[in-house]
Amino acid sequence: MIEAAGAGFLIAVLWMDLIFDVQALPHRRSAELPEPVLASIAAYYRRATTTSRPMSLLIAAVMAILLVALTFHALHGATPGWLSALHLALAGGPILLALTRTVPHAVALGHRNGTLAEQSALARSICRDHLLCLTAMSAFLVLVLSVGR
Repeated sequence: MIEAAGAGFLIAVLWMDLIFDVQALPHRRSAELPEPVLASIAAYYRRATTTSRPMSLLIAAVMAILLVALTFHALHGATPGWLSALHLALAGGPILLALTRTVPHAVALGHRNGTLAEQSALARSICRDHLLCLTAMSAFLVLVLSVGR
């Protein structure tokens, strides 16, 4: 099952990202994250988005494969339309969010662009995005495994 494998891979990536992201959670009430916290998160995203190429491209490839598989099954499978739409929303939504907002924010944070307050806002935004994506992708995986194809 391509969908389950892709979702499992993306959940593992999100888990690794959240290991760093959650450092921001105890500092929700302050405008700026402490420098050691911000430095840790930024260094991770510099490695994950910039210096790890071509490995970082694997994540985009898995996202593309997952979307192609979902589209193929929606058009040619025996899956009811409502279920295909739900699959696409739960998996496609996080992928779209990642490509349009989360990754650009991670690249900017990895390069330490902006003031400390702006970098802190980026780190918090990335954390929120990842928590949302983990929830949606986990629901997608549970749905795919329980309902099947």
